[in-house]
Amino acid sequence: MPPTPDRPRTVFLMLWGLLLLLKLVVVLRLPLFGDEAFYWWESTALDWAYAEIPAGTPWLIWLGTLVGGDTLLGVRWPFLVMGAAMPWLVWRIARRWFGDTVAWQAGTLALAMPLLATMGALALPDVPLTFATLVCLDAGAMLLGRVSRRGFAWLAFGLVLGALAHYRFPAVIAAGFVGLMLEPRGRALLREPGLWLALLAGALAWLPLLWWNMEHAHAGLSFQLVDRHPWRPQLKGALLPLVQFVFVTPLLLVLLLGTLVHAWRRWRAGDDAMPWGYVLGTAAVPLLGLAVLGVFADTQRVSFHWMLPGYLPLLAVAPVLMAGWRKVWRVLLHVLAAGGVLLALGYLVVAQSPALRERAVAGALPYPTNFAGWDEIGVHVRGRLAELPPDTRVVADNFMLAAQLAFALDRHDVGVLDHPLNHKHGRAMQLDVWDAITTPRDATRPTLLVLAEDATPPREALGWHREICMLAGGLPPAEVFSVDRGRLRFLLFPIMGGEPPRVAAEDCALPALLDVYAPRDGEHVGSTFELRGWAFKDGAGIARIEVLLDGDVVGDAHYGLEAGHVGTFWQNSLDPAHPYVDFAHTLQLPPGQGGWHWLGLRVHGRDGSVEDQRQWRIHVRE
Repeated sequence: MPPTPDRPRTVFLMLWGLLLLLKLVVVLRLPLFGDEAFYWWESTALDWAYAEIPAGTPWLIWLGTLVGGDTLLGVRWPFLVMGAAMPWLVWRIARRWFGDTVAWQAGTLALAMPLLATMGALALPDVPLTFATLVCLDAGAMLLGRVSRRGFAWLAFGLVLGALAHYRFPAVIAAGFVGLMLEPRGRALLREPGLWLALLAGALAWLPLLWWNMEHAHAGLSFQLVDRHPWRPQLKGALLPLVQFVFVTPLLLVLLLGTLVHAWRRWRAGDDAMPWGYVLGTAAVPLLGLAVLGVFADTQRVSFHWMLPGYLPLLAVAPVLMAGWRKVWRVLLHVLAAGGVLLALGYLVVAQSPALRERAVAGALPYPTNFAGWDEIGVHVRGRLAELPPDTRVVADNFMLAAQLAFALDRHDVGVLDHPLNHKHGRAMQLDVWDAITTPRDATRPTLLVLAEDATPPREALGWHREICMLAGGLPPAEVFSVDRGRLRFLLFPIMGGEPPRVAAEDCALPALLDVYAPRDGEHVGSTFELRGWAFKDGAGIARIEVLLDGDVVGDAHYGLEAGHVGTFWQNSLDPAHPYVDFAHTLQLPPGQGGWHWLGLRVHGRDGSVEDQRQWRIHVRE
């Protein structure tokens, strides 16, 4: 029996309200994503465009904080509103073509797609990009039905918003053009002045971005189109279509791809009952184009969301095909999709809960690296600044940590070192525009230097820390602040003012580096087992290494065993202790101590430094 119009509407409204409530909880509690913090920082220095994105996202955040203050809700509420409106735009497109019942079902499918359902929980450029895509799709559908000034104005709004959202929006424009050209009514629109006025408005919206690039050595264009992409075939890039089964969910992806094939067949058959060519073009161009592009493009950053614009027109048509499925498959599709949405939101819940993050450190859950630790380091730095002179400046080693500290401390004068991460993520030019790139020491006032250990790969950390030390004229012993059992570690260095003295490389006391041979993380051991590893500390040397079990000291490791391979690998280490940098310690647990335990190490340097290292879990057999 086909559903009555009231039932699909009730289901949609209930799910829409529930999802909005869940996203609101996330918005109010989840620490800012690393990039979110930088977009907030950009919003405090309004410009016509920025190094890595157009102006839309920072300006939306500026609007949000103008109303809600520099809070999580203030930063995110404009994006939450856009995310909440997206299912309604899918509903609107489907209603235009198929009527109320299919429209409510299409809206429900939009709520069930994890990629779309989570939109608006974070203040990221993909939110206005996706919203603008839906607006343009809706405007095109409106104009194919009846030419009107309102349709052209709606299209102009979508084109302007998309131009202000992201460099990827031209793919949406190309898809819309192909979709319209596949329809006789779409080709007829080329004779309408309103279409050209809408396109002109959209084109003018790109001028601020182009002007900014012309003034800044085309930094944004170079990063987005050249520098970040290898432009050669990569196996990992070829997997982009396959990961869609995870992020769209399997049966929903099968339904959407089946809808694409159906649209192609109906268009080939000349069915003019609805604009099948428009659906085909607007879906196929992003899906096929980005699937091919993904083979040659950036694989170091996430790209699974790139194909989302191609699914949007298919969502409006998919309920028609789904009606022909057996009930068990329809139910399973919604169950799997709902599970995907809950998993996506659950990941964000993990990020805001220290207890759940500890389980993630233990391997039970995926660790939310880009969300974790920001609140804790912000509070710690604020407390540390209270102990230092009032004019102490704050300097972070990379753009992401600097932005998070600026947000947490409510100060926009946080300095940044010239870290490779700034260049890798296309932020170096923006920091240069702000004159935010600085040195570790200031001649006129004290500095609190904060380094994020995970921002620098271990192989490069030794050289990077030595470079900082020489620029600063020497570093005091590192103050180590750990989050989530050392999964994240921050190094703090209070540096007094004055001209930096000359320091030789071998005199630079650097943070300790170490690794453990056994037992490894997650390993099962007996009640008596040996702990072995290596450690060195350039410029100071290691006085002793304490072994910790569940946070308590259980003994000192025997340090100074021979390990010539360590010095061979770390050829830039200047610790004179090489090759005697191995350590060992035998642990014997009393009966009844079986189960999971946390092992840790505390390195005492000869310079008085005390550095707690990352903890790892072992399972002791009874």
